[in-house]
Amino acid sequence: MLAPLDNEVFFKKTFTNKIVFEKFIYDIFGEKVSVNKIETEKKFEKKSGFIDIKIDIFAETIDNRFIIEIQKIAYDYNFDRFLYYFLAAITEQQRKSSDGYSIKKTVLAVIVLTQPYKINKQTGMVLKDNMMKLDFDMKNFKGDLIRLWKHNLVFLNSHSKYKDKENNSNYMDWLHLIRQSIVNEKDFKLNLKNHGIAKAVKLISYDYLTDEEIVKAKISEAKRRTRIRNREEIKEKIEKIEKKYKKKIEEKDEIIGEKNEIIVENKQKLEEKDELIKMLKEQLKNKK
Repeated sequence: MLAPLDNEVFFKKTFTNKIVFEKFIYDIFGEKVSVNKIETEKKFEKKSGFIDIKIDIFAETIDNRFIIEIQKIAYDYNFDRFLYYFLAAITEQQRKSSDGYSIKKTVLAVIVLTQPYKINKQTGMVLKDNMMKLDFDMKNFKGDLIRLWKHNLVFLNSHSKYKDKENNSNYMDWLHLIRQSIVNEKDFKLNLKNHGIAKAVKLISYDYLTDEEIVKAKISEAKRRTRIRNREEIKEKIEKIEKKYKKKIEEKDEIIGEKNEIIVENKQKLEEKDELIKMLKEQLKNKK
């Protein structure tokens, strides 16, 4: 039986494993990387702007070629937040370099979505693609990539509601792993020939979990549910306030409309009265 990877404790345990981490990055980006230290809750030395950035999983490769980030979203965040994290990891390098504007390391970032994600606040549009990629390099007028930086930001939408049935890419193994751990944890069907997936399955199998990890996971889940509930309550309160003021505005508009109608009506009456007075004056003048 698999532990759910939408839980922060199990997610971090899995993707901070060196074998899983390196194979995951290879399957997503096609880059063979080797890392030593994999950090969690990574913070930069100085705040970037007014945002205190905290990255779920962070590593730099041994050969100093790549900075790699992995973030998990269990409920809606501001979509721009993760773009900001990605850009911060790029600009942070310049702070530590005396070589002008040199950016020596390529930044690779993966955002894992475990719930339906609404990207557009105005339309409420939900992202339904399993994989979305922001390629940071430029293109010429033909659409050919001009490789200068190779920075990449990838969003993986692992929610079981959305499936790219015709896609056989390697990253689908990881989407299936995350989905199955959440919705089919007992009778899961995964590509265990992928050694990264096989290692991940072992890491989140309840047979290999400690009592401490299970307790931490329960606490994490309780906190997550509380955050969601608080967000929903705040959202509900805001909607009530907006509805209340919308009603007041509509009532105000209705009063203004009635007032304008009265003004127009009175204006017409005054015009009719002036016309009548003018006509009477003409009649009196003719009698003389």
